[in-house]
Amino acid sequence: MGKWIERLIVAFGLVVAVAAATPAAAQNMFTGEPIANIRVEGNQRIEAETVLSYMQLSPGDHFEATRIDRALKNLFSSGLFADVTFRRDGNDLIVTVVENPIINRLAFEGNSHIKDADLQNEVQLRPRVVYTATKVQADAKRILDIYRRSGRFAATVEPKVIPLDQNRVDLVFEIHEGDVTEVRRIDFVGNKVFSDADLRSQILTKESAWYRFLTSNDTYDPDRLTVDREALRNFYLKNGYADFRVVSSVAELSPDKNAFFITFTVEEGERYTFGPINVKATLKDLDPATLRDNITTVEGDWYDAGEVEKTINAISDKIGDLGYAFVEVKPEVEKDREKRTIALTYDIQEGPRVYVERIDISGNVRTLDEVIRREFRVVEGDAFNASKIRRTRQRIQNLGFFSKVDLKTTQGSSPDRTVVDVTVEEQSTGELSFGAGFSTTDGPVGNVGVRERNLLGRGQDLRLDFVISGSRSQLNFSFTEPYFLDQDLSAGIDAYRTESSRTSDTTFKERNTGGGFRFGWDWSEFLRQNVRYNLSDDEIFDVKDTSSEAIKVQSGAAVSSVVSQEITYDRRDSKLSPTEGYYVKLANDASGAGGDTRYLRSRLNVGYYHPIGEDLVASVTAEGGYIFGFDQDVRITDAFFLGGSNLRGFRSRGVGPRDLNTGDFLGGNKYFAGSVQLSFPLGLPEEYKIRGRAFSDFGTLFDNDFENFVDTTKGFTDKASIRASVGAGITWDSPFGPFAFDLAYPFLKEGTDKEEFFRFSVGTRF
Repeated sequence: MGKWIERLIVAFGLVVAVAAATPAAAQNMFTGEPIANIRVEGNQRIEAETVLSYMQLSPGDHFEATRIDRALKNLFSSGLFADVTFRRDGNDLIVTVVENPIINRLAFEGNSHIKDADLQNEVQLRPRVVYTATKVQADAKRILDIYRRSGRFAATVEPKVIPLDQNRVDLVFEIHEGDVTEVRRIDFVGNKVFSDADLRSQILTKESAWYRFLTSNDTYDPDRLTVDREALRNFYLKNGYADFRVVSSVAELSPDKNAFFITFTVEEGERYTFGPINVKATLKDLDPATLRDNITTVEGDWYDAGEVEKTINAISDKIGDLGYAFVEVKPEVEKDREKRTIALTYDIQEGPRVYVERIDISGNVRTLDEVIRREFRVVEGDAFNASKIRRTRQRIQNLGFFSKVDLKTTQGSSPDRTVVDVTVEEQSTGELSFGAGFSTTDGPVGNVGVRERNLLGRGQDLRLDFVISGSRSQLNFSFTEPYFLDQDLSAGIDAYRTESSRTSDTTFKERNTGGGFRFGWDWSEFLRQNVRYNLSDDEIFDVKDTSSEAIKVQSGAAVSSVVSQEITYDRRDSKLSPTEGYYVKLANDASGAGGDTRYLRSRLNVGYYHPIGEDLVASVTAEGGYIFGFDQDVRITDAFFLGGSNLRGFRSRGVGPRDLNTGDFLGGNKYFAGSVQLSFPLGLPEEYKIRGRAFSDFGTLFDNDFENFVDTTKGFTDKASIRASVGAGITWDSPFGPFAFDLAYPFLKEGTDKEEFFRFSVGTRF
């Protein structure tokens, strides 16, 4: 209860006491006579007129209890006064006030984990603001809330007031932060099918351990606990336990406030299988049989709520592609508890005719609204389409500008109108990087780079970087405008200079200087076209006397004027870490529109990714290429090479046509490479993002134009035989940069190939 309320109670008590003991005195105070004058005493900073304005009492008003009571309340509620008293002198009303002090300085002491600026943004009090005890206590509570959100429940806050002259005070919040309140133990009650360890692996909250120093998942967070309840529910529903529920989740704080003990009480229920699965539709001219291929739930399999949702989305997308705008797919569930089966009927109905009334965007501070809006697959006035909304969210997330993207729909001004609310959380898009690392291909690697992926909040990409390693140096500049002339057309310019010396597989150096421009657009949602023009000066120099004659005849510079196109059909769920889907990419380079080189080069890349269960991802990728010259030989700077990252188990440029007299690899005009891989977890905490992989790579490279310049009697190889390897490795997306480690054994090879059993690379930015 506030101090002014306490004083009102005292004041009223005195009034009642005076009225009971001395009726004449009370009558003297509240006679109903008019007030002649109101005098304010005790005020220092606050003008008397200000006091009178708060009282809402003026000369001429009568001495009445209700009026005096209201004036007293108004003055206390203003927060300007520590004490107020009224007394009557004849027909004058004397108001005596004691002003609250002014805060001269606000300070925080004892805080090291949370900065002063962060605390200052949270509290309400400021220097030159009136001090009140109520506001101080409220701010102390806000500071405690900040520490609890960061996992420090043992924190204490003690406000200290230092009086100064002229009715001023210094306010100091003395903070004892305490240790992070860890989650010491997570227990489950009621689980019989899955062990505690199995359930712990499904939730975000983790038990504290020494190796979790890079994460905060082992600190208590009540919001995270809510997410954990839903994660447990989803896990059981995906495994057939349709009756599962979380009875309670209790977090108990230890007496010393240093640790939490969390207990989940669950009811697993019985496990169900899918019963008969049917599709019915009331839409005109829609044959339900045509949707059978989109159903992923299978009768007899264990019930999986995730597969049900996946099927609903697939059917909705298919129907949307057929031109039906207003469709609703509802799963009708018929549970047989005796047989423990769940029969499903996907009921396809004409849904309500709903249109997008408005798109609201919030959370973007730097990024312009138009950058987000142009990723939408629907616009205001369009028919609402759930699959397009899902695709929109994916496209916004793929921008890489936001750490979080939420899309929600709410009812608009009428039942047939909906509002799409987009909430984003921006993340850093600027990079000033200094890098260091090592790879088995290039040796020691260092780089300095400046990049802004969202220049001026317009989505433009500006990049300048310099890379130097044991075998090459490279300077790159690029600029990309993703929506050139406000059209769905990307445009960019590039400039570069590269110098490489691969003494392990060649006996010369190579220098490339050039630049160009490019455009790209979408033919459809998943089909993208890119075209490019590049002009470069490619020089072969520092050719050794011991080099192959095939290299000596190419020594010097040649200008290449190249027009390129690339068309890609991409249905992967992620471009960076795909777990499902496929892609096909065809690229062609035509050189000869000016310059010294004449050739046509084509490449085809394909890949397919398929999840196995929840943790395994199988993939098959393949690529191939062919280049031929027009009335001239293909230079070594334009030929294909194989080995290293695209054929593990063999050294980079360690496969294909080779002059055995000098040891030079000469490249080839035709190649093929493929890989079969299985990615899997290693049982380590998921937050470390460490995964293992097993793979088999295979490929071949052959057909070189410079065989006539090599003394084939002494040694030349150009065999089109298949090379293959098997191996295993790990990847770690560490806070210090990407880490990759592979061991590979080539079991199909030629004696002239260069093998590489061990391959790794690691980089960092600081």
